[in-house]
Amino acid sequence: MKNIKIALLTAFVLVGASCSDRLELLPEQSLAGSQAFSSAANAEATLRGVYSQTQLLEVFGSGPQIIFDYQADNTDFVGSFPTLQDINSYVTTSPNATIQSYWQVHYRVINAANSVIENVPSIADPALTSEISKRLVAEAKFLRAITHFNLLHMFAQPFQVQSGNTPGVPLLTQSFTGTIEFPARATVAACYNQIAKDLNEALVDLPAVSTPASRGRASKGAAAGYLSRLHLYKGEFQQAADFANQIVSATTSYSLASNYSFYGAAPTAEHVFVIINSATDNGRTGSGGWASYHRPASNGGRGDCAMAPSLETSFGREATDKRFVDLSAFVTAADGQRKRMTLKFPDAANNTDLAPLMRTSEIYLTRAEALAELNGINNESLTLVNGIRTRAGLPAWTATTFTTKAAFISAILEERRKELCFEGHRRMDLLRKGLPLRTTGSTASLAVFGGPKTVLPLPQREIDLNKNLVQNQSY
Repeated sequence: MKNIKIALLTAFVLVGASCSDRLELLPEQSLAGSQAFSSAANAEATLRGVYSQTQLLEVFGSGPQIIFDYQADNTDFVGSFPTLQDINSYVTTSPNATIQSYWQVHYRVINAANSVIENVPSIADPALTSEISKRLVAEAKFLRAITHFNLLHMFAQPFQVQSGNTPGVPLLTQSFTGTIEFPARATVAACYNQIAKDLNEALVDLPAVSTPASRGRASKGAAAGYLSRLHLYKGEFQQAADFANQIVSATTSYSLASNYSFYGAAPTAEHVFVIINSATDNGRTGSGGWASYHRPASNGGRGDCAMAPSLETSFGREATDKRFVDLSAFVTAADGQRKRMTLKFPDAANNTDLAPLMRTSEIYLTRAEALAELNGINNESLTLVNGIRTRAGLPAWTATTFTTKAAFISAILEERRKELCFEGHRRMDLLRKGLPLRTTGSTASLAVFGGPKTVLPLPQREIDLNKNLVQNQSY
């Protein structure tokens, strides 16, 4: 689609200014265009550079993910950053600098992925076999898809609003070549179609996971997992169940861990797709990272994201839940008050914690929910959820625990909330069910399903530069 190149224009304009301190690219990321695709080795290095950019705070380095939890009802955000507090309070405006940087860096990732997709097939190097070439392109399509997916959820209403016939985001499917054009926003439905197309095409040529480190690269399981999430978000339950089953049935590659020691720096069979961080290579910047938001100053973080009262209430209904007892603690939060905070991200000193973008337990819950939507109370859904509940030290459900399909699905959603809290899922899990993001407090009236403030405004700079971009309602 040639009419979307301007969506990335400001990313190039601003690289040398506001973000230069956060984009000190490694040698393999900064190859000149003539070198980046001159050999198989350089192409592989260039793709690694795309992965490295997804690691940044603004993409999958925790920024959007904390917003997804605190715009809803999992997180009581008490941090001092005005741009984040404005979003939390539902009073943000389109000049918000945080929103501008998130938009900008996402499109930089997408543009870099496009370059790989376009250029790798024409590399003349005997070392670049057909299999390797296809894999590199498939990995880039996967990264393009999940980055568009993340953008869509920040800036657009869920599919359930007008069946996706609302404004989505510009779809960038060709790299920027210097031609300035002015894109309109694709519809949410069109965005979902393009994301699904990329993931389905990638799935064919991606490898299976083979080593722990390969869980930090695109794989068949990761693509199937994102397709299951996409179809669940659209309410397409048979497809969601089928793609989830590609992981559930791959028991030699994916399984539930016996305890919660998988939170940390090393990928395990609990992880479908992660970003692997180290003390010298991580997504933390001057404004934070996963542990920085979730751990207090006494542990090297800032203590911005406390557990919301309604989540504490949810856990309190089964107070022996290990996800509450073992994975949270009272600490001094950023506002100086004693609050309960998660222990899922322990390393605020070196920022080595994995970014848990997709876990096996999510896929179990996706298949359980989808099968419940299709078949009501059923044994497979019970088995899938009970594996997660047993690990949490909770009693197993039986076929007589629930009397209605609706009660069963509601309970699965609550398990999903408790299992995946602080990993960036809560906002979309509420919106896709047509539920409000918050039901109490001064912002409850703004947090209703379909409410204009439940999505972020397009950055004002983009609106000023591109008159074809339509701003979200009420901004």
